[in-house]
Amino acid sequence: MTLLEALALLTIGTLAGFINVLAAGGSMLTLPLLMFLGLPPQAANGTNRVSVALQSVSAVASFLRAGASHLGLSLRLSVPAVIGSLAGAWLALQTDDALFEAILIAVMAGSAVLMLLPQPRVETRPLTAERLTPAVYLAMFAIGLYGGFIQIGVGILFIVVLYRMLKIDLAQVNVFKVLIVLVYTLPALAIFLVNDQVRWGYGLVLAAGSMLGAWLAVKVNMSARGALVVKWLTLAVIAAIILRLLLG
Repeated sequence: MTLLEALALLTIGTLAGFINVLAAGGSMLTLPLLMFLGLPPQAANGTNRVSVALQSVSAVASFLRAGASHLGLSLRLSVPAVIGSLAGAWLALQTDDALFEAILIAVMAGSAVLMLLPQPRVETRPLTAERLTPAVYLAMFAIGLYGGFIQIGVGILFIVVLYRMLKIDLAQVNVFKVLIVLVYTLPALAIFLVNDQVRWGYGLVLAAGSMLGAWLAVKVNMSARGALVVKWLTLAVIAAIILRLLLG
């Protein structure tokens, strides 16, 4: 790894960690970056989990220190997500490189479009155990399956399920999201590790940036204008990445 590569990993990792905690889409930056640095798609997919796991640890720790609650409910939602994640990671390892790259481009384009859609206003209320219906558990299994396979844009799915479906306020959605992602990412990472698809040097440098970004996101009270600037900057970078992937 060259110094320039390390700086790129740290910079993009910081931006990705910041975005992942506040909204979604950080892996749309980190996974292609690892591929551009020469890692095969499967190794990039596995290595990216190191960053996701460690930035989630950083974010969860920060939220706990800030007084986050409902951890028991988060863990209950994590169970089907873990089962899905194991299946998704296994499916990813069965997918050849060309198909994976095609799926990556399609997923990034679809996620970018979803990021452009306005967020509907819903009347939120606290989450209680009796509201965790079979449909909710099935949705969490689907999120885990998708996250285990590719991870990109998984935060958007959490917003759909937790904000639109369960009507939890967005601040609480972020707390649930980072804890569930942490719990289901660890077994997925183990699957990739057992299959020798994790490059620790790249993953740990990227994770250092991601943890810094996650810590900053928890600390910063961003204005609506600031969040909009970050969103459009992220979309511009994503558009450039998609173009680069298409051009080979």
